[in-house]
Amino acid sequence: MKRILPLFLAILLVASFAACADSKTTDPTENTAADPLVSAAPESTAAPDTTAAAGKTLVVFFSATGTTKGVAEKIAAIENADLYEIKAAQPYTAADLDWNDSNSRTTLEQNDKTARPAIGSDPLSLDGCTTIYIGYPIWWGEEPRILDTFVESYDFTGITLIPFCTSGGSGIGRSGRNLADNAGSGDWLDGQRFNGGVSEAELQTWIDGLN
Repeated sequence: MKRILPLFLAILLVASFAACADSKTTDPTENTAADPLVSAAPESTAAPDTTAAAGKTLVVFFSATGTTKGVAEKIAAIENADLYEIKAAQPYTAADLDWNDSNSRTTLEQNDKTARPAIGSDPLSLDGCTTIYIGYPIWWGEEPRILDTFVESYDFTGITLIPFCTSGGSGIGRSGRNLADNAGSGDWLDGQRFNGGVSEAELQTWIDGLN
């Protein structure tokens, strides 16, 4: 009997330890987010990306003396648009721009409607673009021939194009229509002529009128 009693007590002690261990077992259905070592994935509160739906506006320009560039930069600031400069592969010199010289480079180009000066700028991506302002100076009453090179190099399907030009006195003339005809694609609006000192307020009024 003395031998049986210690054995019985040992069995009771082992059973007691097992019960305590079971009471500490974690329920597999318990929310683990309460555990500081387990991070629950937060719900996304980010707004949907509407950039593609809104479309992209570009301001493309050619400027031999910097006048058109200044106007283009103002339009880009108003429209929060990207700028792209059309640069001639062979830059124009002061002698090239001499309209009094019948043999100057620009005189010869403007007298030849088939002239297409090469562009030295990197190619332009029109992905996502819905609106293009296209600016240039008026040379000999028309657009510089390098603008014809540009518009014939791209497909403007689905894009609205808005010509603008700079000149000391000449109007925009047929230059916008010439560009539209040479491009053969895109929705071309009537253009506008500005002087180099046009203000942002004046440009804003013009842009508001387009809409």
